[in-house]
Amino acid sequence: MAGYIGKEITDFTVQAYHKGSFETVTKESVLGHWSVFFFYPADFTFVCPTELGDLADFYEDFKETGCEIYSVSEDTHFVHKAWADASETIRKIEYPMLADPAGRLASFFDVLVEEEGQALRGTFIVNPEGKIKAYEIHDMGIGRNAEELLRKVQAAQYVEEHGDQVCPAKWKPGEETLTPSLDLVGLL
Repeated sequence: MAGYIGKEITDFTVQAYHKGSFETVTKESVLGHWSVFFFYPADFTFVCPTELGDLADFYEDFKETGCEIYSVSEDTHFVHKAWADASETIRKIEYPMLADPAGRLASFFDVLVEEEGQALRGTFIVNPEGKIKAYEIHDMGIGRNAEELLRKVQAAQYVEEHGDQVCPAKWKPGEETLTPSLDLVGLL
């Protein structure tokens, strides 16, 4: 898995449900800005709406950093729409909900559980050049935290912009960073 850091995302074309309509999202759509690919097991489930609602609550903060959220499941864009129609929590989502029924994106990101036809809870931060800068993968029953994800996006952006500095644990924008000395470089 360590090989994913710096790996360029694959070419892809998928359908998405976004703000009440269907649209096509491609690799070209995600280039030029920071992105988060947020994989979750399935629509109409229990933990997933809590995560997607949490992301929706922080969506404007992500947008302010120049980052787009792409939630992804193995459901079709039609199922995404049906879920939004049936759920107030999902209806408030303003980011694109990508449909990956063939599992191509989940396979590329290595989160597909083929025998279940679902993805693990994988989160991938991608820079404007389409390269993975950070990721984490959870079991299906472990929910994630949008506020912490936002902090990680901000840290990835800071490190990319200030290549000579690193962000310590719990770093937030405006706090001190570290400049590794030549003696400590081997320890990173």
